[in-house]
Amino acid sequence: MLHLITGGARSGKSRYAQELALSQSAHPIYVATAKVWDDDFAQRIQRHKEERGAAWVNYEEELYVSRLPLDGHTVVIDCITLWLTNFFTTHDYHTGNTLQAIQAEIHAIHQKAGNFIIVTNEIGMGVHAETEAGRKFTDLQGWVNQYTARISGTVTLMVSGIPVVIKKENPS
Repeated sequence: MLHLITGGARSGKSRYAQELALSQSAHPIYVATAKVWDDDFAQRIQRHKEERGAAWVNYEEELYVSRLPLDGHTVVIDCITLWLTNFFTTHDYHTGNTLQAIQAEIHAIHQKAGNFIIVTNEIGMGVHAETEAGRKFTDLQGWVNQYTARISGTVTLMVSGIPVVIKKENPS
């Protein structure tokens, strides 16, 4: 089962995803997709790990999340935006190759047994990107969010820390 949690920056997406995972499992898995870009970001990642505490099994994977031992677990994947950035740079900013690669990963995760809570950003609601790469990335983010939302059983939009369920399918 996939549950997509989307919203703007600092809307409470990650906090909500973690609370949801802890309500489903005593020892959920947290998959961080961030690449360590600089010292500040490394400190931020370390702070987040410490805040999550010992209940969590933590993995860091920049590209191939589906290769991790996730079957049968409750898993938070945080977040599509950073994950997509890694694919975009790996594929030399080629939109088609990037989209194909990340959709294949999301599809592979969708095929696994378990509860997958995936965090993403709604960047298309903000300022229009000034650069070509920025515009391509905004397009990619929108397409990946649409794809993930389409195959997810539940989609939640976070607004000012409040979860608003915008899609909920009944389990079969």
